[in-house]
Amino acid sequence: MRNREKDAREMALKRDTILENAFHMFTSNGIESVSYLDIAKTCGYGTTTLHRYFSTKSKLVVAVAAWKWEQVWEEKDQLLSGRESAERTAAGIFEFYLDSFIELYRNHKDILRFNQFFNVYVQSERIDTGTLQPYQDFLESIRKHFHEMYILAEKDGTLRTDVPEEELFSTTLHLMLAAVTRYAVGLVYIPEKSFDPEKELRYLKELLLRDNRL
Repeated sequence: MRNREKDAREMALKRDTILENAFHMFTSNGIESVSYLDIAKTCGYGTTTLHRYFSTKSKLVVAVAAWKWEQVWEEKDQLLSGRESAERTAAGIFEFYLDSFIELYRNHKDILRFNQFFNVYVQSERIDTGTLQPYQDFLESIRKHFHEMYILAEKDGTLRTDVPEEELFSTTLHLMLAAVTRYAVGLVYIPEKSFDPEKELRYLKELLLRDNRL
């Protein structure tokens, strides 16, 4: 009789192995240039095993994106949850999330490089909304935190609430993520002297804070 718990652990381990190897290969070589066969060989599995977990390359790419981003943001959620509730303000939470993007640039340039490849791949392959759902679910979890912050702002008055919630979420996410991604992959003007990427990113953060704080 098969041990179901053991089988489940082995399946989860294989899935994580596929995701981890695919992430590193996509980040190093670009998504479009990496084939199913390349990933299978690196993992030590056959392509049949890959198809058992991810029926198409697009589903694998989206799964990698959702899996890796969830790992990174789980760390940040734990840090925020560790703060004393009495010390939280909407403005403080907003600043925490802005700082989180800068921390991504400082310590997670690999996922930002992947993010650049991912955006191009999604557009070029015209990935449908059904396939993108796991990634959209991750974005929804961030949106939930922004909603909680916005509700708190209505109570404590430390952030503007005349700006629609969806506009605040979209503007913050797109501006900060686009900025740290471009810096991570080198798609910025680099002067000969006095170039400090983090200083420039902190300047963007302060602009967003100043524009939205009361």
